Amino acid sequence: MKKQNTFIVGAAVTAAVMAAFWLLLAAPGYTGNAINMTRGVTPQSLTHYHLHMTILWICVVIGVIVFSAMFISIVLHRKSRGYEAARFTHSTKAEIAWTIIPVVILVVMAVPATRALIDMEVAPETEMTVKITGFQWRWKYDYIEDEVRFISSLHPESNAARRLQSGTDPASVENYLLDVDKPLVLPAETKIKFIITSDDVIHSWWVPALGWKRDAIPGFINEAWTEILEPGVYRGQCAELCGKDHGFMPIVLKVLPKAEFASWIQEQRRDMAHEQADVERLWSREELMSLGESVYATQCATCHQADGQGLAPGFPALAGSKVATGPLQDHIEIVLNGRDGTAMQAWGKMLSEADIAAALTYTRNAFGNDTGDVVQPQAIARIKNG
Repeated sequence: MKKQNTFIVGAAVTAAVMAAFWLLLAAPGYTGNAINMTRGVTPQSLTHYHLHMTILWICVVIGVIVFSAMFISIVLHRKSRGYEAARFTHSTKAEIAWTIIPVVILVVMAVPATRALIDMEVAPETEMTVKITGFQWRWKYDYIEDEVRFISSLHPESNAARRLQSGTDPASVENYLLDVDKPLVLPAETKIKFIITSDDVIHSWWVPALGWKRDAIPGFINEAWTEILEPGVYRGQCAELCGKDHGFMPIVLKVLPKAEFASWIQEQRRDMAHEQADVERLWSREELMSLGESVYATQCATCHQADGQGLAPGFPALAGSKVATGPLQDHIEIVLNGRDGTAMQAWGKMLSEADIAAALTYTRNAFGNDTGDVVQPQAIARIKNG
């Protein structure tokens, strides 16, 4: 009987130790396993990871002690061995002990946790600022110091594959629903400040590798900061239920070494200069139709569908619609400023004059809408500027 008791106790302790060892193996960095919390690529995410592991091991030690004591008591002090339960109402010493010890443990855990929260909220002296604006269902990025801005939308391949009866197997699309047409490009080893807001509903900007997320709230500005230590591509998503297409609002960060980022910024400035020149010149109908088809596929087909037939009743068809074949000025007004009470957004805040002019030209001459109208970017610029 004594050998049997010893075996049972040993088995219980061994099971507890094996469980703790499994948790160790689950930690990424030991076996490459992804069961545990990821380490991330910023000082904040590494702080969170190490804090998580510290508290996890405190919990493991507590669990091993508690369950070992419980199993030992069950096995060695059971009634069949002649033990009888003690008869007492309370123990002052025990009550003091099980009050003070947990308080001390909580304080020990609270100190580094509070320090991590302060470090996350209080930004150091940053080297650049990026403004992030959420729209249904895309992100707008403004590089404040460099005066570069663009819209980031779901990649056209994912956008096409996700539609009903698309005929495309989503599994064949690389990074399905996690890729964009224009990633947010950032420099490595640079302290970056983010200003985050929204133009319509509440969104939430979240890239797990950064170690934090922030809500994007209309009329309110949230701030965050980061320093990405390793170049690479990091993916995230909107983490707030922001509407029917919430699942199609991914985030992609492309982190470059500082020298490559500087070259990229110069390239973006040249592109923006070309865009301004494009506003001032006269476009041919063929040029507008070609660009308009691309803009429509990326931005408009999400709601109005690739064939322009829409999805009744929420998203009206453009083929033969009174808007797309009616007065041009009314159509321009709706595209620029949106339409109250519908999902139609104010594209004047998001797209360039050339993109808007091309999209208008395309939708008024595609899907059987043979209006013959040609909208020039300079006309859109004049309307936007009053």
